[in-house]
Amino acid sequence: MLIVKGKLIGDEILQEHFLCNLEACKGACCWEGDWGAPLESTERQTLERIYDDLKPYLSPEGRRVLEEEGLFTYYKDAKDYGTPLIKNGACAYMTYTEEGIATCGIEQAYHEGKTDFRKPISCHLYPIRINREDKTGFEALNYDRWDICSAACQKGKEQQMPIYQFAKAALIRKYGAEFYAELEAAAQHLNS
Repeated sequence: MLIVKGKLIGDEILQEHFLCNLEACKGACCWEGDWGAPLESTERQTLERIYDDLKPYLSPEGRRVLEEEGLFTYYKDAKDYGTPLIKNGACAYMTYTEEGIATCGIEQAYHEGKTDFRKPISCHLYPIRINREDKTGFEALNYDRWDICSAACQKGKEQQMPIYQFAKAALIRKYGAEFYAELEAAAQHLNS
């Protein structure tokens, strides 16, 4: 374990490899699992603010679920808010590319300049998951190993892409460039 700017970093984030391989998994993380993507409180507010801008990027079924059930859901088992799911278990914000790969409607709107919100940080950081202790505010970053990502693990090994490097943009988005620079320096020192 490593502590960077008060955040506990799991060893696997420094040692394991990962590089998304959408051709292999087809974006399965958008439709697999027991609940939707975790959402921070500010993200829930953001979704309420930008929903009208997102509508054109969402599937009809996704829009129906969001308009009937709300833009986010509280999952009792996870003890957290997350994105709602449609009946087949897919994220309500998920859409498909012409090639049949699942993608995020929020991120599509972002790339087309319709919103300043890229996507939930939990999705952007994946395969890193943040575990928070609510009473103390302590955060631990851990690798969330999932069998649907085995092709991403293989591709990461082939390209020698450690998880922390794969998630660089998301880590900077969440914690800032200074945090990432310190994490990278520590990783290079530990792995030398």
